[in-house]
Amino acid sequence: MTDRVPVRLAAPGRPKGLRLRALATASALLFLAGCSQMEPYQRPASASPDALPTAWPTAPVVAVPGAASASGTPQALRWQDWITDARLRTLVDSALANNRDARIAALQARQLQAQLQIREAARLPSVNAGVTGSRQTVGENEPLRSEYTAGLQVPSWEIDFFGRLASLRDAALGQYLASEEAVRSAQLSLVSSVASGWLGLQATDAQLALTRQTLASREEALRLVRLRYDNGAASALDLRQAESLAETARVALAQQQRQRAQQVNALTLLVGQPLNEALPAQALQPQGDALAAVAEVPVGLPSVVLLERPDIRAAEQQLMAANAQIGAARAAFFPRISLTASFGSASSELSGLLRGGSWGWALAPQALLPLFDGGANRAGLESAQAGRELAVAQYERAIQSAFREVNDALMGRGALEEELRAQQALANAESERLRLSELRLREGVASQLEVLDAQRSLFAAQQALLQTRFALAQNRVDLYRATGGY
Repeated sequence: MTDRVPVRLAAPGRPKGLRLRALATASALLFLAGCSQMEPYQRPASASPDALPTAWPTAPVVAVPGAASASGTPQALRWQDWITDARLRTLVDSALANNRDARIAALQARQLQAQLQIREAARLPSVNAGVTGSRQTVGENEPLRSEYTAGLQVPSWEIDFFGRLASLRDAALGQYLASEEAVRSAQLSLVSSVASGWLGLQATDAQLALTRQTLASREEALRLVRLRYDNGAASALDLRQAESLAETARVALAQQQRQRAQQVNALTLLVGQPLNEALPAQALQPQGDALAAVAEVPVGLPSVVLLERPDIRAAEQQLMAANAQIGAARAAFFPRISLTASFGSASSELSGLLRGGSWGWALAPQALLPLFDGGANRAGLESAQAGRELAVAQYERAIQSAFREVNDALMGRGALEEELRAQQALANAESERLRLSELRLREGVASQLEVLDAQRSLFAAQQALLQTRFALAQNRVDLYRATGGY
């Protein structure tokens, strides 16, 4: 059975009372269209503000200057306020404009927006202009009959009496809004990734500078030990130890050069263009403390601000879409009412098609009630209900993951700050140890091995200090991403 009803134009002499009754019927159907089967959306109780923790399980809460909107609602930290390095801001701007992943997310949102418009259009009648003609015989000896029509046609307009189309529209709206949040999430991830890549590049450059300095000092120490060895003042063990330390520094230098090249390639992919096009070549060199490139993320915001994270908002929009799908699935159990109409001219002669007195109209309502569908509608409803439960679980998981990420970053920050203080003290102690060992060597009360061991320990401590500083900077990036900055 088809939804389309054949249309025949009514004769011009159709009684006026019949036309009024048809219009009244159509008006009544339009008035009653709105019996939606979709339940009002309610946010899961586990995600309500009352169910969320009121404070983070970490130490001190710091002030959050400018962290509230004009309405007093807490807001996440903007990346323009979080990034303090002008060079990094330039790279982020370039990435937001040129990164392909961000562009893909934006285009997917545009595609879903167009699909939403299609759903919106399905609720309205489509009007076509049509011209048809036919010639036929009824019996063997009957004359040939011709019929021509021209006018406006409304082909099978479904009157959304039980809200099926409205539910599908709401589902498409939820999908589109979720894609908009996915764009925000992609931008947040991009800003964080560019910041992380830039900090990693700066940390590697600092490591390279330290390794080059260490290699130069070790090569000079090796020259002196070899000279002492040639004059019988140093042992072969001293010479081999000095050679080992020099080659260790040379290996570390090669590894760090390879790592830097890979970091430049990764950052270039994120930025969407070569770095020397986004920044002058000299701007890529380390300038000051890389840890100061990003500000410390304040944690004075209430935990409810996490509900504004783009991934959580996207999960909630998906939940709303799943809720709307249940309404569409329920409406499938009820009659589907459609209306086919036309208005135009009809004539048995093509030359009289537009002649006065040949105009007419036709109205053909249709109602289809599903009687047997093999359980398809029941399965569709069960699928929609399961989809909603799945969306609820995904929404709750997104919230739980967000809290875990914030808690991990906050707990890590305190530990890294303490580790940085300890690493700085260790580096200072090793530097003093090397100074004293070299003094003892000059006074003849220490061996060359003692100095070489002090050099090795100092290099390791300085490397660990740089790595800890980078880890602390990366922790700021993690906390920015976890709190849903934008």
